[in-house]
Amino acid sequence: MCQQIALRVWADRNGRRTIGMHALNHLDAHEQRAYQVLHDLRGLSIGSPDRLLTLADLEQIAEPLGALLIELPQRELGGQLPAWEDLVALTTWTRERGITLHMDGARLWESGPFYARPYAEIAALFDTVYVSFYKGLGGIAGAILAGPAEVIAEARVWQGRHGGQLIHLYPYVLSAREGLQKYLDQMPRYHEKAVAIAAALITLPGVDVLPNPPHTQMMHLYLRGDRHRLLNAALDVAAETGIWTFDRLGTTPLPDLQVVELTIGDASLALTTEEIAALFAAVLERAGAAG
Repeated sequence: MCQQIALRVWADRNGRRTIGMHALNHLDAHEQRAYQVLHDLRGLSIGSPDRLLTLADLEQIAEPLGALLIELPQRELGGQLPAWEDLVALTTWTRERGITLHMDGARLWESGPFYARPYAEIAALFDTVYVSFYKGLGGIAGAILAGPAEVIAEARVWQGRHGGQLIHLYPYVLSAREGLQKYLDQMPRYHEKAVAIAAALITLPGVDVLPNPPHTQMMHLYLRGDRHRLLNAALDVAAETGIWTFDRLGTTPLPDLQVVELTIGDASLALTTEEIAALFAAVLERAGAAG
């Protein structure tokens, strides 16, 4: 709701229905283009699906935008983030042209270690910011949309139209507050562990890591092997050790190359980096032996 509502409000205020967004954005990939079906907005795909937005991509835009959406970090690219200087360049170019900026900050919390700046300083580059309370923070569900008071007041009207005014929200609020208190200060540790894990896994035959080193506590692992054999091998290792390495695999254009979204949290901190690498090595060995 936060994303769709923010974009609808800005489109109405700016009198333009076209929303610029990365070619591999969350709204298209996971929300069935609800902004288009419910709000009559048009998404303009910008840049390449296999890399972050660049200033050159923005300079190719040849039509007026109601808003520009930027996702930090970019989940579908393994949690990648633009360098601070690049992010400032992107947002400066946009502001100079009077284009409204909205951040898909579902996992903004995980960006802190990379930028080494207060979250408020990152958010200040944007006109509105959406953050999630269950991604990275372990909340039950829920999110917040932050922005100018008059925009948020209008967004509350749309929240009701979306059916989002639940009679009791305190369980979500309490779990969100606990997540902020419990996990926010842990983000540097999670990121440090992710970097160490990536360095260990990249030494295994048949494993690639994107990005390497990880920008956040998330990374994408590209595993060479048959999809079903890898899944069965992971299940066997889990049954023997009681530890999940992964329970799903994404596909790639290459039939023998699979992708795993690996996110580091408390469960990963409980194991040594060597133990984690050994688990993945066992999965790969079993999958290869099965062939």
